[in-house]
Amino acid sequence: MPKNQNRKVINTKFPEYSWAEYDDEKLMKLRFSSLRLRLRNSPVWDDVSRLHDELERRGVGVRPHVWLSTEWFCPDGIPGIAMPFYLAHPRLMQLERKMMGDVEGGSRKWRQRILRHEAGHAIDNAYALRRRADWRRVFGRAADPYRESYTTRPGSRRFVLHLGHWYAQSHPTEDFAETFAVWMQPKARWRREYTDWPALRKLEFVDGLIAELGDAPPKRRSRAVQDTLAETDMTLGEHYAQRIDMYGAVDRRYDPWLNRVFTTRAKRQRGVPASRFVREIEPQLRRLLERRARMHPYFIDHAIRHVKRRARELDLVLREPPPQAKRQVVRLHERIVMDVLQRNRENYAL
Repeated sequence: MPKNQNRKVINTKFPEYSWAEYDDEKLMKLRFSSLRLRLRNSPVWDDVSRLHDELERRGVGVRPHVWLSTEWFCPDGIPGIAMPFYLAHPRLMQLERKMMGDVEGGSRKWRQRILRHEAGHAIDNAYALRRRADWRRVFGRAADPYRESYTTRPGSRRFVLHLGHWYAQSHPTEDFAETFAVWMQPKARWRREYTDWPALRKLEFVDGLIAELGDAPPKRRSRAVQDTLAETDMTLGEHYAQRIDMYGAVDRRYDPWLNRVFTTRAKRQRGVPASRFVREIEPQLRRLLERRARMHPYFIDHAIRHVKRRARELDLVLREPPPQAKRQVVRLHERIVMDVLQRNRENYAL
């Protein structure tokens, strides 16, 4: 019997917290250190166990330790992963959605994608992979500076597609983490999906690299953690004020299109929130776009995320009843995807 089938069943029933009954205003006044959240008592602890099982099946000899912090990250030099606090309780996820318009890692599938990416950073740290000459030949110099913004080439086949906004193109270390995350899929899948892509060379490099490492002991075994909730005295309100300021720059390119499909709440007080409607029909929307427009799912994800976020920021609602609005919403997403393609004509290869 495979080892993962013997995995201990995790009790995801989490403790009751008095702040879970607070309204938003009162909750925002709490300090992170006052939340007293524990990852092992949260619904997402099973996702950590699932990641470790996947790493074992793929022959990776490192099991990153995981802790709760204010955001997703993997500290330089530490083979561990920080998960954002809001994933540890439904009430905090509700607040995150209200304040930021979405919950990064809010579904199990999304969390696993991010965890695989962060595991790539952790493996890099554990074995100091970025210092290897062959790693640099494939991915570039890890010492290159991180930029606040980067120019994407959506049609490039030199990078894998995993997280949003063509993240592999942002920096060599992100390119490796994204490639590692895709490599975590069954080998037959990524070979099929990336046939004739230059990115396949990167996947094959990772495949050979992990096989070479085998059970070799990691160079770095630190179980250190950074920016834990217990040592963070910032209030949730201060945290969200900073995040909103950080992500305040928005892409208004498609606002006229959104305003033709939706309307403002001031004009239709009882209208269905547009962001909620898109979220509710998202599975069907994806199927329609993939079948009708034959678009790569990555582009569809990009369009859906933009529409949900911007519709929430503009407080838009449906102009028509949901059955009539659905066709216009599908058409809106088709237009956005086509616009991205037309502005990057080499993307038609996707």
